[in-house]
Amino acid sequence: VFEACWKENTLSAEPAGQEARRGVAWRGRVLGRCGTAPRGAGAVAHRPPLRLRCQWCFPAEPWPECFNSPYGTKYFPEYAEKIPGDSTQKLSEVAKKCSIYVIGGSIPEEDAGKLYNTCAVFGPDGTLLVKHRKLHLFDIDVPGKITFQESKTLSPGDSFSTFDTPYCRVGLGICYDIRFAELAQIYAQRGCQLLVYPAAFNLTTGPAHWELLQRGRAVDNQVYVATASPARDDRASYVAWGHSTVVSPWGEVLVKAGTEEMIVYSDIDLKKLAEIRQQIPIFSQKRSDLYAVEAKKP
Repeated sequence: VFEACWKENTLSAEPAGQEARRGVAWRGRVLGRCGTAPRGAGAVAHRPPLRLRCQWCFPAEPWPECFNSPYGTKYFPEYAEKIPGDSTQKLSEVAKKCSIYVIGGSIPEEDAGKLYNTCAVFGPDGTLLVKHRKLHLFDIDVPGKITFQESKTLSPGDSFSTFDTPYCRVGLGICYDIRFAELAQIYAQRGCQLLVYPAAFNLTTGPAHWELLQRGRAVDNQVYVATASPARDDRASYVAWGHSTVVSPWGEVLVKAGTEEMIVYSDIDLKKLAEIRQQIPIFSQKRSDLYAVEAKKP
């Protein structure tokens, strides 16, 4: 696994130790991190690759939202890169060298004069599998607590993002996307058994909704939900809530990080998922004669 971190306006790489960074990880199951990486080639330090064997699990690693940039509208134009670019090339190298799936958090992406909040996913051979552009931009105003407008600099994506592995199909969202239940429902309709959301909830919405939303998406759609957040940096202009988490289709919090930098692990048991869907068969019980959630794009 490869690791690095950033402090706002001070970008530096450091070797990974046993404690490592924080997030959601998939170790023949789930491996991930909390912490963000500096931009540019050579910014990521190396650890030996994982060698994993598990019947229902696969080695993958999600990274946090905006891992190559401080999170803020004034930073996005400065740190934006094309895909492929320095940061995504490094992710590709990580995936290939470690023979893992890398869910590359997100970076500010520049394309044709527009900026997007984009997650790039790479397979074990380093190939780009899918690119998810954040669909729902984080424009909120909670008086006296937080005001943020991603739409000042970013444009929204316009497509669904899933990718297949030999183990299961995975659906992608970024942070604010998790609040929109319809997106998760469409992913479930398309056969996803795992949803991954790189995210950076804040100190207002984090304690109120972070875990609640993950458990809701997991139970409503009988899927695993994994989130990867930056670690807490109280000196940053935007302070992340942290607490990267994995939730089961039963709504159980299987593992949850704290606010510090670390890696957490959790099993993704697709046999258990199948049992839950058989015991509570909500997909066959939906009243399609009364209501429907419909995708308007492929």
